[in-house]
Amino acid sequence: MLKFTPTGSNPMQEKFINCLMKDWKKTVARKILKSCFEELVTMWHKNPSEAFEKALSNVMPSVEVRAKRVWWAVYQIPVEVSDKRQMFLAIWWILNSARSKKWMPMHKRLAIELNDAISETWWAFKKKEEVLRMAHANKAFAHFARY
Repeated sequence: MLKFTPTGSNPMQEKFINCLMKDWKKTVARKILKSCFEELVTMWHKNPSEAFEKALSNVMPSVEVRAKRVWWAVYQIPVEVSDKRQMFLAIWWILNSARSKKWMPMHKRLAIELNDAISETWWAFKKKEEVLRMAHANKAFAHFARY
C-alpha cells in the first residue's frame, strides 16, 4: 500500500531526504519522510509518492531573475532555470515553509506543506508565483542576458 522506497531507488526522494537531514542523521530523515507519507495517506492521497512528486512539480519554478550589472546599472534579468535548480528550489521552499511552523512534529508539518503544495496554496507555491511575477515584470531586460 505505501509506496515509500527506503533503499533510495527514487532519486527525488533521496535528494529530499538529504536536504531534510540535519547533523548527518539520515535514518531520522528517512523516518520523518516515511511518517510524512503515512500522514499523506490519512489525508486521502492513495499513492503518497505520486502526491510527493506532484507537490514538487507544482512548486518548481520555470523562470527566475538574476542580477546582472550592465555599465553602471544593475538589472534583474529573467533566465530559465535548469532542472537541478528547479528541484533544489522546490525542496528548499517546501522545507523552509515546513520548518517555520514550530507547533507540531516535523512529519505532520511536512505532510501539511506537501498537501498545500498539491492544492497550490500556502507559502511554497506563493513563493513560486512571486518569482514568476518578478520574471514577468522584468522581461523587458531579457535582452541584457547575452552581455
